[in-house]
Amino acid sequence: MKAQIFAGCMPALMTPSKDDRSPDFEALVRKGKELIAAGMSAVVYCGSMGDWPLLTDALRMEGVEALVKAGVPVIVGTGAVNTASAVAHAAHAQKVGAKGLMVIPRVLSRGSVVEAQRHHFKAILAAAPDLPAVIYNSPYYGFSTRADLFFALRAEHPNLVGFKEFGGAADMRYAAETITSRDDDVSLMIGVDTCVFHGFVNCGATGAITGIGCVLPKEVLHLVSLSQAAAKGDVEARRLALELEAALAVLSSFDEGPDLVLYFKHMMVLKGDAEYALHFNPTDALSESQRGYVEAQLKLFDAWYAQWSKQAGVVQKRAA
Repeated sequence: MKAQIFAGCMPALMTPSKDDRSPDFEALVRKGKELIAAGMSAVVYCGSMGDWPLLTDALRMEGVEALVKAGVPVIVGTGAVNTASAVAHAAHAQKVGAKGLMVIPRVLSRGSVVEAQRHHFKAILAAAPDLPAVIYNSPYYGFSTRADLFFALRAEHPNLVGFKEFGGAADMRYAAETITSRDDDVSLMIGVDTCVFHGFVNCGATGAITGIGCVLPKEVLHLVSLSQAAAKGDVEARRLALELEAALAVLSSFDEGPDLVLYFKHMMVLKGDAEYALHFNPTDALSESQRGYVEAQLKLFDAWYAQWSKQAGVVQKRAA
């Protein structure tokens, strides 16, 4: 099985809310279709950005099915506090026609035990053998999948075709050096917004899963395009990609912190998507200082990009 779906740029969808703080799946589908129309290759749901720990299994499955029925190519997150629930999400994803899986490690119970994680991953991969899958590596889940475990799993489960790295630049380089560079059928997915250039240019990534891309799809797709060109040796694209990534740095950095969903939803509201104003836990909220900071940084970036993107060299690269 090849990793064709794990290429390009994929937003990690957040779950919008109705006034009663229940999920608004019509708005979820609307945003998914909008982002695909903008040029995204697929969407991810329900990962950390989708608030998987705050939704029931039934609600998560309802969201996945709504996206699939609407024709949105979706990669399904399997996060769960027990393997049985993760397996159910994987089996449901295959049954309804999702395009792939993002396999999340076992959490809380024996999460640091390699053998426990091996069995957890195996159960998920076996539950959806027809779906290409990537393992999601993140320090927030308290477990680092290393090369020996990855290849032991891949030897038994050919649907394991890639690795999503959220751990940062050093971890992404480890993944490139020890896991994803020896076989063209194994993909490296950039899993954190601060490492897009590094992932494509220095680590041979095939795609990026993005949070800030939900808020700024045009600009993030522009960064991905420039980074992909830079990875082929384009000198001008390299310079422009670094300029754009530097300008995005603060907004991208929210992806690295525990309040990422709060920040990104607030920016969505600022961009006109009112259905992202509420959170499933009523006490989850940015402080006044946090709101002021993100609002100022978004305004600054928008003003910068409006001028920067009109430069002759930038326009030519976009046209190319």
